[in-house]
Amino acid sequence: MKKTKKLLAILMGITMMFAMLTACGEKEESSNFDAEATAEEIVVKAAEAGMVGNWGLGNEYEVQALLTKYDQPTTYLSQAFDMDGFDDDSIMLASAMTYNELGLVKNSYDGAYDYGDSVAYIDMNDEGVAMLEDNLFTTKAFAEANPNTVKAFIAASMKGWKYACENPEEAAQIVYNYGSSVSSEHQSYMAAEVKKLVETDMDGNTVSDYGNIDEAAIKQTLELAQQYIKLDDATAADKLSSMAIDDIMDSSYFTAASSGDFGTPEKTSVSVQLKWLPQAQFMGYYVALDKGYYEEVGFEEVKIIPGGGDIGETTAVNNGTVDFGVTWVSNLISANAGGMDLVEVAQVFQRSGLVLVYKLD
Repeated sequence: MKKTKKLLAILMGITMMFAMLTACGEKEESSNFDAEATAEEIVVKAAEAGMVGNWGLGNEYEVQALLTKYDQPTTYLSQAFDMDGFDDDSIMLASAMTYNELGLVKNSYDGAYDYGDSVAYIDMNDEGVAMLEDNLFTTKAFAEANPNTVKAFIAASMKGWKYACENPEEAAQIVYNYGSSVSSEHQSYMAAEVKKLVETDMDGNTVSDYGNIDEAAIKQTLELAQQYIKLDDATAADKLSSMAIDDIMDSSYFTAASSGDFGTPEKTSVSVQLKWLPQAQFMGYYVALDKGYYEEVGFEEVKIIPGGGDIGETTAVNNGTVDFGVTWVSNLISANAGGMDLVEVAQVFQRSGLVLVYKLD
């Protein structure tokens, strides 16, 4: 009898161990994807597992639009600002900016995860759910009162962006010298990737008119924002639903700046609030400052204010703390729906930099 019980205990132990090993194997398998898997197969599998991640800072709407496209719930995991969740398999399909987190996942320099070619990603532009990101904006009141200032600032800034894209390695070093928030190696990677976002539109076409406002891309961004941005205030929600592209952009300043049609700036000392810390994401402004392009159009002082922390670029511009700001178009839309009166005057990124990265078998 005792031998029988002992034998049963051993068999149960072996069964449990086999079950655990099988479960581990299944978990490992469920976290990876075949290289031939379609975007739909990947999204559905990750969504059904509840393992799609995003930060929820304004580009979650693209993720929600992608989930809707493949008939999945629009919920997602709250993702940290590192890629540890992706690394430890708690997030199967993780949000990454091509110029930042994707580089950290793939590359091997200090602080990166060194996955190399063992990862792939879904591109929001390819999926038709892309929304525009970094633009240059101010308040409508400031633009109307200081038209030459706005035009001159656009002209000098876009000259900086042109030089930066033509010389990304030098631009990366310039940003690094101004107090980069990342390593020089990652800064160089960022510059090369940001160049692609500035010089390529959502359809993959080359853009040479730096800062051009593509109304079709703005319209797509607004339509997705109207579908996925949820505002608790009824007045703001109504304003969002009835918003048109002319409520958020004015291309006349860019057109004039591109042709050099402006006089002396009304203000010779201006400031621009970045969305985040100094990095190649904003290299055009640092290059324009370093190369003296702002001085060439009549500015005696230009302050580039780093973002991050509790700093909100839309609020800073709206309350007059700074003259210009850099934000995503979805953030500007939300701000205007909430009662601000901001206007985009140049569109720096011509396509979305958001991808969803996943591991390959």
